[in-house]
This record gives sequence, structure tokens and C-alpha cells, in this order.
Amino acid sequence: MNVIDLAWWQLGLAALMVVALAACTYLTHLEVGKSLLIAATRTVLQLALIGFILEALFAASRLHWVALMAIAMLLIAGREVMARQKRRLLGGWAFGIGTLSMFLSSFTVTVLTLTVIIGPEPWYTPQYAIPLLGMMLGNTMNGVSLSLDRLTDTAWRQRAVIENRLMLGQRWQEAIGDIRREAMRSGMIPTINAMAAAGVVSLPGMMTGQILAGSPPAVAVKYQILVMFTITVGTGFGTLAAVTAGSRRLFDERERLRLDRLSGPVS
Repeated sequence: MNVIDLAWWQLGLAALMVVALAACTYLTHLEVGKSLLIAATRTVLQLALIGFILEALFAASRLHWVALMAIAMLLIAGREVMARQKRRLLGGWAFGIGTLSMFLSSFTVTVLTLTVIIGPEPWYTPQYAIPLLGMMLGNTMNGVSLSLDRLTDTAWRQRAVIENRLMLGQRWQEAIGDIRREAMRSGMIPTINAMAAAGVVSLPGMMTGQILAGSPPAVAVKYQILVMFTITVGTGFGTLAAVTAGSRRLFDERERLRLDRLSGPVS
């Protein structure tokens, strides 16, 4: 099966459709046209840049370059987790908890998948390591940011309930237990829904990309199943770790609710 290469003018035709959408949003006064065009421009520039970087990385195939790329991706994902929270933990805790949770879950699952399941030689082969880690971090980032945002925002809104429970003698784990469980669910449900709908409602992105690139559908399906499972595991453990650490930070050593450790609402 031959791969059809796309010329830049063909991508330009696709860009014209985005411009048409931006024009429609302007005419209907939705006030998102500028954001849409900026996002489209960033997409082109960022993906073109990563394309050049990946070509150089694939050619070099050195562990230290792969590790450097992975760390950069992790730090950027950590910043995005912090930026997506309405009420974030102060003092760098929002960045630290999000980044550490993603590191422990995404990196562990990615390394295990590469060494035990896929088994490329060497195990850090960029062709496998970077795309797999990228998908892991992207989905784990969404789960962690959703769960932390739900945790902090709900704790703020239900502070009277939590403090009443503490006055009745409940430990901090009990006082915030239902909020913590809901926060964990909010971070995990999107990936669970994605697994439930895969192949029925939509064709997942990696499978579609592999088929368009010429891979046999049977091979694409097996890789997509692997990716869906690993993404779910990484997102689940990352969400559990982030909510556990974040909820503990909301209380001090005397088990008092410390909402002064949260920032004001970020629009």
C-alpha cells in the first residue's frame, strides 16, 4: 500500500477551511475567530518544528537526546496542568504535584511497555519511545488537570461541609473523601469513555494514522489496543497520585482545612 504524500498547497486548502470557519465565527459574533486562527498557526509552527526535531532524533538515536526530549515534554505538560486549574495550589505545588504524578505514571508505563511488550532494540528507539510517551503524557495531562481542578474547586465551594465534618471528629481523609473520589472519577472517565467508544463511535487517532500511512489494518488495530490500555493505566495512576497528594496538601499537620494554600479563581 503506497503512502500519498501531501504537498504544502494541499495543506493550504485545508487551512482555507479553517479561515472560512473563523469568518463564520466573526459574522456570528462568537469572538473566537482570533483564538481559532492563532491556534491554527501554532499548530502549523509547532508540528513543523517537532517534525524537524524528530527527524534529527531518529537519525541520532541516542539515549541522552531521547531523555532530554522526554524531560522537555514532561515540563511543558506540567505547566499545562497548572494553567488549566481554576484554583491552583500556591508555592509551586500545582506544578510539582502534576509533574511528579505524570512522571511516575507515564514514564513508568512507557518504559514497561517498551521493554516488556513492544521490545524494540534498543528499548529507547525514538520511533517508538517518543510517540508513545507523547500520547501517554497528553492523556495523563488531561486526566490530572481535570481531577485537580475538580478537587480544589469543589473543596473551596464545600468548605463549610468539610469543616463541619472535621469538627465532628472525622479525620481529614473522611472529611474530603467524597470530594476526592469525585475528583478521581472526573479524571478517569474521559479515557474510559474513549475505550468504550473505540471502533464503534470513532476510529482512534493512532489507528487512523497508521492506516493512512500504509500499515495493515490488523497491525494498526493491535497497536491501538495496546495504546488505549497503556493510556488508561497511565492516566488512572496519574490521577490517583495527583488527587492523593493534592488533597493532603489542603490540610496541615493538625488536620485543619487550609484553603489559604489555594490561589484566587483564574479566568
